Amino acid sequence: MKESDQIKDLTWDFDQSWDSIIKPAARLSLNTLDFSDLWDEDDSGEDEVLLTSPPSQHLPLAPPPPPLPPPLASPLPSSSKGAAMKSHTLKLHWRELQNLAPLPRMTRFGKQTIWAGLEPVQLDTNRLEYLFESKATSTSFTVVSGRQKQSSVSVLGMKRSNIITIALSSLPPPRLLPPAIYSMDSSVLDREDVQRLQALVPTEEELCLINEAKAQNPHSPLAQAELCLLTLGAIPHLSTRLQLWTFALDYDSLEKEIAEPLFHLKLAMEQLAASQTFRCILATVLAIGNFLNGCKARGFELSYLGKLSQVRDTHTRQPLLHHVCVLLLQLYPQSSDLYSDITAVTKAGKCDYAQVQTNFAQLEAKCKASWEQLKVLEKEEEKRKGGKGEKRKGKDDVELFAPEGSLRHRLPKILKENEERLKVLRAVHRRVINRHAADVQHPPDCRSLPP
Repeated sequence: MKESDQIKDLTWDFDQSWDSIIKPAARLSLNTLDFSDLWDEDDSGEDEVLLTSPPSQHLPLAPPPPPLPPPLASPLPSSSKGAAMKSHTLKLHWRELQNLAPLPRMTRFGKQTIWAGLEPVQLDTNRLEYLFESKATSTSFTVVSGRQKQSSVSVLGMKRSNIITIALSSLPPPRLLPPAIYSMDSSVLDREDVQRLQALVPTEEELCLINEAKAQNPHSPLAQAELCLLTLGAIPHLSTRLQLWTFALDYDSLEKEIAEPLFHLKLAMEQLAASQTFRCILATVLAIGNFLNGCKARGFELSYLGKLSQVRDTHTRQPLLHHVCVLLLQLYPQSSDLYSDITAVTKAGKCDYAQVQTNFAQLEAKCKASWEQLKVLEKEEEKRKGGKGEKRKGKDDVELFAPEGSLRHRLPKILKENEERLKVLRAVHRRVINRHAADVQHPPDCRSLPP
């Protein structure tokens, strides 16, 4: 093609209108970005409006002025006895949609916005109020008047009262404790909170003293510690519930304390059996010992390897370990670094396997006791279910039955799974200990392994 023809073609292309050049794309794809799921209906004249309308019409509107500060709270509470002080919670600083007008065309959500089709949600407002309580805005007011402040009833000793008061500073409000304990709700009470509650379980004597003092002073409020014990004392089998809850939360860690040392011991035996350097060390030490002792022993307890640095020669005062290393370098130059070959032995040497045995026995006892404790709770709840139809529950009574999906509701399944896991752990414990006893040819003791 001649140069004049190319110029003619270019001139013809540039003379065309922009609208005649633009054609619908066959596939909406930009390099590796795939936009093919965009609908044809998504093409609208909005972009043209944006291009033709003045720029000032598309600038974001100025934000509304900040709301007026709330009125100052009155220094005195309301004189009405029935009025309760409204609790303060954290606020979500979002911009609320004032109207939800129908959409101008059909979209993936239909002709209404996504907000129009949302289902209502039932919330536990008491829990939300506790979880998102705004502590910075909570202010305590002291009423100053000529009338003397009414004293609270306190019957506990100073030490016991202080312990309870300190524990309450880290616990949720007492009114949230019973429902959380019944359902074993970890979102309200964590593991540390359950441990604190175990120290606050009231005795029968304490409950009797509190009830007697309350009967003698019906118009006087109970002190904080006494009110807490009275609230906890109303929960049947409180100690049993807390023990079951603790066991369900702690089983994984209790199992880990037993399984990890056993795994280190098993792996240590495998590494020792596969290490050629360790065999060379045993052969060298055995030969030196047979020569010095004038005997032909076929082996020795492995615990003696830790004493090689304590025996010294009579001339240079070098330890026997030094001479063993020199002989190893001369006789077995191809030997590797021992500690790199037996890393599990170092970990196993730090474990107390007598304590592992004790922990395993305690885990078996706790697992057995958990079933007995669960039976007690099941009987108590069946008894209360039977009496629920005879006597209607009061308005302020706490729901005593755990909801579906709660930890209390899943306890039978959890304990059954723990029982199956305990069977596996029992077999692992027995086989690892027996293998260790057979490999080293003496009663199993991790201290016999080399350090």
